[in-house]
Amino acid sequence: MILPALHLLAVLLLAVAIAFSVIRLLLGPTALDRLVAADTLAVITTAGLAGLAAVFDNPIYLDVALVYGTLAFVGTVALARAIEGNKG
Repeated sequence: MILPALHLLAVLLLAVAIAFSVIRLLLGPTALDRLVAADTLAVITTAGLAGLAAVFDNPIYLDVALVYGTLAFVGTVALARAIEGNKG
């Protein structure tokens, strides 16, 4: 039964990564820190969806992860450009 132990480890690592990202999101001194934390949360979510695809042996989660990752990337770039425009 090593496979469920590895699943538990993966969930634990994802939870720790989420906790650190949420702390940075809430306490980030600048808007760029918060933006990076939000982008990190999006990457963690995408990885979690890919993990669900492996656990449930259902490829639809990979499609959802691909769309979510693409939309998160576009949103991050748009927000970064908006923040950059406010400084100039």
